[in-house]
Amino acid sequence: MTANSLRILIIEDEPAIRRFLRTSLSVHNYRLIEAADGASGLKLMARERPEFVILDLGLGDMDGLEVLRRLRAEWRTPIIVLSARSDEQTKIEALEAGADDYVTKPFGMGELVARLRNAYRHSFYVKGEEPVFRNGELHFDAIHRRVTVEGLEIKLSPTEFAILQLLVRYAGKVLTHRQILSEIWGSDRDVQYLRIYVGHLRRKLEQDPQRPQHILTEPGVGYRLQRLDSAFGVTTAEISQAV
Repeated sequence: MTANSLRILIIEDEPAIRRFLRTSLSVHNYRLIEAADGASGLKLMARERPEFVILDLGLGDMDGLEVLRRLRAEWRTPIIVLSARSDEQTKIEALEAGADDYVTKPFGMGELVARLRNAYRHSFYVKGEEPVFRNGELHFDAIHRRVTVEGLEIKLSPTEFAILQLLVRYAGKVLTHRQILSEIWGSDRDVQYLRIYVGHLRRKLEQDPQRPQHILTEPGVGYRLQRLDSAFGVTTAEISQAV
């Protein structure tokens, strides 16, 4: 797996299912963050901010539907319910509570991966975002989690990628320090903490980090991703190939 692997929070109380998912999904460039109960899952969601959630409804400490409602109240992250409950009413309740899809156990890995990709692709349009962003020599592919500069792939840490993705989402607009800190870490950390990560990004993305062309500083306010040209652009074919 690469540093930009998509992260999946799996909230599942069966160790055998977690092992199976960990082994099988790593082949598809996913990295699992595991929780054996609902309470741990909610804490990990707040701390790790994964790109997906796979949620079992039959948890030992709390009802899976309640976990689903709490997740959806705070985040728009794609959530796939993976459950042995196959009755129609449970499926309806899960979907109405905010699940993006429902997969019944036993399941095939091919089907699960297809549903994950579809939910992730759809999530960009729900948020009004484009999955591919081009800005001069900088190319940001959100679905593949790939960043290239002049055709060379750049390895970013999960936090660096999250900051860049946020700047891409609001390309051309100024984001305050507080907005970025809150979105990425969910707390009011010191601004110097953010400056360190922006410095890392500039060293990786800019030809001259001392004279950045992409990530610009708005003194005393925050940062802005400079739009060098018509940056957004993706065809239906590109989206299909991306997943």
